[in-house]
Amino acid sequence: MKTRVLFALLLSTLLCTALAADTRLLRHPDVSAENIVFAYGGDLWIVAREGGDARRLTSFQGVESYPKFSPDGRTVAFSGQYDGNTDIYVVPIDGGEPQRLTWHPGADTARGWTNDGKSVVFASARTGAPVPYSKFWTISVDGGFPEPMPMPRAWRGKFSPKRIGRIKQVFGRRVKYSGSEGLVTSLL
Repeated sequence: MKTRVLFALLLSTLLCTALAADTRLLRHPDVSAENIVFAYGGDLWIVAREGGDARRLTSFQGVESYPKFSPDGRTVAFSGQYDGNTDIYVVPIDGGEPQRLTWHPGADTARGWTNDGKSVVFASARTGAPVPYSKFWTISVDGGFPEPMPMPRAWRGKFSPKRIGRIKQVFGRRVKYSGSEGLVTSLL
C-alpha cells in the first residue's frame, strides 16, 4: 500500500513539473509590424511575429511590465520597478541598458506613444491628491519634464492613427476622443 501511495505521489509530482514547463504566464503583450514583446518572469521578452524562440530584452534586477512598441517598432517603452519605485524606461529592440525617463516617487505605468514617436504616454496619480486618480502624461524620449494631458482622469487609451470627426468605430465599438491628436477617452 505504501509503495502505491509513494508511486502515485511521485507520478503526480512529475506530471505537475511537466505541465509547469509550458509558459503560460505571459503578460502585457504588444505587437508591432515585425515583433511581439511581452513580460514574463519580471523581464521583457521579444519574439518575431511569425514565431520562433523568444529572447530576453531586459535582465536587470527588478520587475519590468507594460511594454509598448514605438510607432516605428524599434524602441520599447515600459514600466520598470528598480530601486523600489515604478518609473518609465525605454530600450531599443536590439537590447541594451534601459534609459530612465521619469523620476517621480509615485508609480508611472507605460500606456503607449504619441503618433510621432517622440514621446511616451504614461498613467500616473502624481497630482491626484488627496484622492489618487490617475491621468495621462507624456514625456519626451530625449528627457525633460512630463507634460500632463488634458483629461482629468485616465488609465487606458491610445492615440488614433488619424482624426476623423469626433466619433469613430474601433473594433466594432464607438469611441469618443478629443484633443488635437485624437486620443481615445472613452468607449461608448
